[in-house]
Amino acid sequence: MGPTEGADFLAPDEIATLQQQAWSQQRTYVAQTSPFLQRLWNGAKPPERLTELAELPLCDKEALRANQRAAPPFGDYLAAAPERINRVHRTGGTTGTAMNLALSAEDARITEVVGGRAHAAAGLGPGHRVVHCLNYQLWMGGVTDHLTLERTGATVIPFGVGDSHRLIRTIRELGINAISCTPSYPAVLAKLIEEEIPDLRPADLGLEFGFFGGEAGVDDPAFGERLYQIWGMTARNANYGVTDVLSNMAAQCEHDSALHFVAADVLYPEIIDPDSGAVLPFEAGTTGELVITHLARECQPLVRFRTGDVIAIEATGPCSCGREVPRFRARGRTDDMVVVRGINVFPTQVAAEINAEPAFSGEYRIRLAGAGPHDRLPLEIELAAAAEDSTELADWIAARIKHTLGVTAEVRLLAYGTLPRTAGKTRRVIREE
Repeated sequence: MGPTEGADFLAPDEIATLQQQAWSQQRTYVAQTSPFLQRLWNGAKPPERLTELAELPLCDKEALRANQRAAPPFGDYLAAAPERINRVHRTGGTTGTAMNLALSAEDARITEVVGGRAHAAAGLGPGHRVVHCLNYQLWMGGVTDHLTLERTGATVIPFGVGDSHRLIRTIRELGINAISCTPSYPAVLAKLIEEEIPDLRPADLGLEFGFFGGEAGVDDPAFGERLYQIWGMTARNANYGVTDVLSNMAAQCEHDSALHFVAADVLYPEIIDPDSGAVLPFEAGTTGELVITHLARECQPLVRFRTGDVIAIEATGPCSCGREVPRFRARGRTDDMVVVRGINVFPTQVAAEINAEPAFSGEYRIRLAGAGPHDRLPLEIELAAAAEDSTELADWIAARIKHTLGVTAEVRLLAYGTLPRTAGKTRRVIREE
């Protein structure tokens, strides 16, 4: 089964029916075609009911990496014949071996439809001219997200990354009113304008919306307020996804800053305790690691895949936008989590404190020496252009972090422009040997 038109507006009982129907087909398919899953299950048959899915073992990213190393280039979790592959993407491999991602024509269509739902939920549609500034070279965020933007009816300008001067000219010449990029990229453009085009302000470009993805923390109200003050744009997290699963499966809407899970007809979500793997209730108030099962996937279907993303479910009832899908916030990745004296700290929590203070530029890094355990949070924070370094300011932010997060921060303030800006994903946690 493929995606159902308007599924993100269906009632929960209707979605549950669709999910079970899809699983009835998908379970038979993967049991017959995926050697990887057959070995993982040790001959056991997948349950008929989705409610019994926890009987099966979990799998994770490292298992997929090992599988592709053993059976290159796609691993034997490739469940379709190689000639069915319609498109290939690759991950960057910044935290391990680069992964080859195979999509059939149907896989690509599902990705486009669901991603279109997410961008539409975030407010993109006809009348918008959106410039897409993600890397088109192999990465999922380029051509795949371009197609999801087009699905909304918006006019899409495929710019990619690099040549920021030309981007600024293009925005002005074409009357572009929206941008799709990582949340780090506006800082790159703002710095360029400040240093090289002094007669121009970022707000003069006329960008009304920023549709962001690729990094956690976009839904922090302080981040949105900072962008509005500088650019005059409304910031929306429009592109939450997991590369191995689906490039875009959730987004904010104009009524609620929590992420709306708009892929429930093709994906089955679970929440587990990251340490024990125990299944937690999928209900408001639950925080844990997101686990996803494909209900419709031909090339590289996954069952009970640990995404590594820790999320907090905020609501499962109706939203003012008309959707009744679960809504959640992404706290961060388990591999970015820093444990300080037994307290779990995510970069998004640190960013929320930094973005709330105008004396900071919003750029920061957590630099960890060794594997830990850590007694303090070593934090580099970049000052805003007009701010001056002071012991009082460093002590103030350290005290704020201690009060809100419960950990002691070792703060080092840096001059404006010290930390690098990037059009791609910014690494906030630097682990040094």
